[in-house]
Amino acid sequence: MTILPVSIPRGAPVPARAHALDAGIDLYAAKRVHIEPGLVTVVPTGVRVAIPAWHVGIIALRSSLAYGRSLALANGIGVIDAGYRGEISVALATWEPNPELIDAGERIAQLLIVPIVTPAVELVDDLPPSGDGRGTDGFGSSGK
Repeated sequence: MTILPVSIPRGAPVPARAHALDAGIDLYAAKRVHIEPGLVTVVPTGVRVAIPAWHVGIIALRSSLAYGRSLALANGIGVIDAGYRGEISVALATWEPNPELIDAGERIAQLLIVPIVTPAVELVDDLPPSGDGRGTDGFGSSGK
């Protein structure tokens, strides 16, 4: 089992998985915030982590906020590099005409710890073939 060192303010909810086999660790809002339509609001979690080398932290929105309350991660996805030791914050936005309220202690996102590969970049004139015949076929090329 890999250990994830986590630091939180005294009295804050401990980031945890709801179920043993869940991929994401729930993150909680550290304070009450209003999310105004058309604006990005950064929600602090109070959480700091030491992500293991050769891993990345991925921030994903909790599905209940997307489907039940029309909230979205403002940047689509959050990436936390292994060397970062600051507080994790979550940038949220709403596409509804009314503001949304996030209460302190409310679960707002999930943190996934994922292994990564960090290849060196090599500039080339031509790319090697993919081996599957797709080539440069893009959007919609695999059918409906």
